[in-house]
Amino acid sequence: MIPQSDPHLALVRPVTARTPQGCEECLSLGGTWSHLRLCLTCGHVGCCDSSPNKHARWHAAHEGHPIVESFEPGENWRWCFIDEAMV
Repeated sequence: MIPQSDPHLALVRPVTARTPQGCEECLSLGGTWSHLRLCLTCGHVGCCDSSPNKHARWHAAHEGHPIVESFEPGENWRWCFIDEAMV
């Protein structure tokens, strides 16, 4: 687990899901997803690494927004894509 002083946590902002109905890219492409992740910098909703297109990871790499949280009901955790660890 990353210490709460991790510099990537400075990128976390109050966000609203841009596409609460599903993965932003999969919705526009007609794709499918397994689980959803919410970017805690901009509100992007992307699909997880178990999904065919891994849009949450793609978004983190290309936008520089490393911290996501689960967007699944009943789940309460955060992940840093840079450190590959829970935060």
